[in-house]
Order: sequence, then C-alpha cells, then structure tokens
Amino acid sequence: MIPALVVSQVVLLLLVVALAGVVFALARQLGVLHERVAPAGALALSGGPRVGEAAPQVAASSLAGTLAHIGSPSGEGVSQLLFFLSPRCPVCKTLLPTVQRLARSHGVRLLCASDGAEDDHAALAREYGLALEDYFVSTDVGLRYGIAKLPYAVLLDGEGIVRAQGIVNTREHVESLFEAEALGVASIQDYLAASNEVRAEGARA
Repeated sequence: MIPALVVSQVVLLLLVVALAGVVFALARQLGVLHERVAPAGALALSGGPRVGEAAPQVAASSLAGTLAHIGSPSGEGVSQLLFFLSPRCPVCKTLLPTVQRLARSHGVRLLCASDGAEDDHAALAREYGLALEDYFVSTDVGLRYGIAKLPYAVLLDGEGIVRAQGIVNTREHVESLFEAEALGVASIQDYLAASNEVRAEGARA
C-alpha cells in the first residue's frame, strides 16, 4: 500500500512540474504574441512635411466660398485635424463619422481636403453634416502635403506644427495620431521601436 502511495505522489509531483513548464512556455509565447500584435499606428508617407516641421500654408477656398490658409496657426491655440478624403473612397466614408467623433472628443477643429468635382464633395458634406467652411477642394493642398493615398490625416497643433500624420484606415489609426502627440513621438511605431530598444539594452546590460 505504502509503495503505491509513494509512486502516486512521485507521479503527481512530476505532473505538477510538467504543468508548470507548460504554463511557463505559454506565458512566454503570449509575450511574443503580444509584441507581434502591438498596436499599429498610422503609417506616414515619405512625401510632405515631417512631424515637428511647420505645415505648408496653402491658400484654398472652402465649399462655403471663404478663403483660408490651410496649415496656418489657428490663432486660438486650437489644434487642427486635416483629413484627406474622396467621395469615391468607401473607407473614407466609413471612417468619416469616427473621425468627426474623435475630433470633437479631442477638441480639435476638423478640416477636410480633397480634389475633384465640388458638387460631389458638397453632397458628401451634406450627407455627413460637415461644415462647408471647413471643407476644401484644392489639388494644391494635397500636393503640398504629399498625399498619395487615402484616407490620410495630419494633426497640427495650434501653431501649425505637424504633430502626427499617416494613412488612417481604422479608428485605431486615427487614435494613434492623438496618442503620438501625447507621447511626444512622431508615430506609435517610433514609440514601440524605442521601447524595444530600451528593453534590448536592459537585457544586454
């Protein structure tokens, strides 16, 4: 009886040790997976102004007929979110309500910019309740900001300095612009790369 009890206790101990090893391996794999699925921020294009630079100031007429200089300081210290879109871009239209909501929640002024037929843009503005005085149809704006893909967003501070920018296909991408500004980095990718470098240096030390 006693030998059988001893054997069962040894087997149980081995099972516990094996289970602990499995849990450790799973925890390690979860860490690796967490790094691989780290939040992806908006991807900035190589053209146009860089983060930290003054935004190009481009004169453009709004759909309301008012003249403005896109990229100029707001004069009230209010940040501006310049959203490049197209009426023919399904992703742009899907994302537009999210962009409007995030702009309101962060207290920034939303400016829309694009090129093409004004009638199409006016219809889009009416459909989504966009302010005509904040909607600009100008090829020059897109060229000066180096816009090659849509939808694209540029976050400017109250002084007209580019704080974050990139292609925005999801809510996460749009939010990453505000996160990047709050963290004082050019992009979430830069922040994660710097964090990984710090961890790597710590591991080497």
